[in-house]
Amino acid sequence: MSLLSRLGKEEQGTKPIVEQIESKPPDSLMNKEEELEDLERQLHAYLVDELKKPANQGQDIEPLINNLCNVFFEKEGSHLSYEEKEQLLKDTSHELTGYGPISPLLADSQISEVMVNGPKDIFVEISGKIEKTNVQFRDNLHVLRIIEKIVAPLGRRIDESVPMVDARLPDGSRVNAIIPPLALNGPTLTIRKFAKDPFTIHDLVRFGTLNENMAAFLKASVVSRLNVFISGGTGSGKTSTLNVMSSFIPSDERIVTIEDAAELQLTQEHVVSLESRPPNIEGEGQITIRDLIVNSLRMRPDRIIVGEVRGAEALDMLQAMNTGHEGSLGTGHANSPRDLLARLETMVLMAGFDLPVRAIREQIASALDLIVQQERMRDGTRKVTRITEVLGLEGDTIVLQDVFIYQPSPNNSSENSNFVTTGVQPHCIEQFKNAGFHIEDMFGGEW
Repeated sequence: MSLLSRLGKEEQGTKPIVEQIESKPPDSLMNKEEELEDLERQLHAYLVDELKKPANQGQDIEPLINNLCNVFFEKEGSHLSYEEKEQLLKDTSHELTGYGPISPLLADSQISEVMVNGPKDIFVEISGKIEKTNVQFRDNLHVLRIIEKIVAPLGRRIDESVPMVDARLPDGSRVNAIIPPLALNGPTLTIRKFAKDPFTIHDLVRFGTLNENMAAFLKASVVSRLNVFISGGTGSGKTSTLNVMSSFIPSDERIVTIEDAAELQLTQEHVVSLESRPPNIEGEGQITIRDLIVNSLRMRPDRIIVGEVRGAEALDMLQAMNTGHEGSLGTGHANSPRDLLARLETMVLMAGFDLPVRAIREQIASALDLIVQQERMRDGTRKVTRITEVLGLEGDTIVLQDVFIYQPSPNNSSENSNFVTTGVQPHCIEQFKNAGFHIEDMFGGEW
């Protein structure tokens, strides 16, 4: 036998033993972990029973849990250290009043997204960068219980017959969950967090998403009742920008918002929020975005805001914009303003009508006034890369004209000086003047 063969046999024989020795915790450590898990289950059951008692109803939940935990520890956990008691109290409190192990992540204002890829792999997004955490669930059933806790108050359900669900947290954060057999890694949960206080246009300027001239232009566009679509990829910040632009709508107008999962945080008083509904277990009772748009036209809206246009509802949205509902807003997935027009054509065809392409383009050109293109950059920042005006139809082509563009600097700097006008005065400037906005001076000869 050659030396190489003998070495291979020795490695094959010794490596698993070494790995087993290194990876196997000491018996005392395993027993301690098992004891703490067992105590946590006992404490959880004890608290649930105590909180159900009439004498404890109506009391502040957090002080009550602390007092009950102290009683439990006197009986069952006198041998535990202070740190172990605090950890058990914290974990059990998160189970009862929050969303289990991910509760601290949801409470962290620096985290914008929480991604649970099964019980052991939990990632977060901080400042546009994805990082893995050391937070873990116990097992798949633990993750499933938290998902059910999120979706149950909304009348949604998730099981093998309905293995996908969209939902939201009470603060408006967007939730998507998908479970086995579709998710091979175990129950998968994605939570897009929203700020407790909605972003303002000043926040977007401070973040470097746009500059002050662009902010003034977008405000004038909304007040002047231009129809605006915000396009971009997943996670590019479309909904945040839509929320900011919606804040410019005058408070004396009636606003109807239509979404799959209610996310918009409008501050006006006269707002009607509509949310679509998935089919029930018998496959009936579904209410689509398209149904809600059609119904909203009977609700005397001054503005219609659609959280995301992704299907046949595009036809109804365009018709609404063309029939007296100016100033409507919406978002759609696209990589550029021109791509958004192509996607809108495709989505209109999804409505099932055999319309000529020219007729569809006429509808789009007549309905849309502005397209705001937003992108997520490599460094994690979000930028409005283009504000594009829709000028109309010329032949069979919809004519677009960039008003503002973002020009990356050679050193990938994120300074606002990279936002420039194209030097062409937009056609909508007359509408701005009629609404009291005189911003024509910002369109100089930069281009």
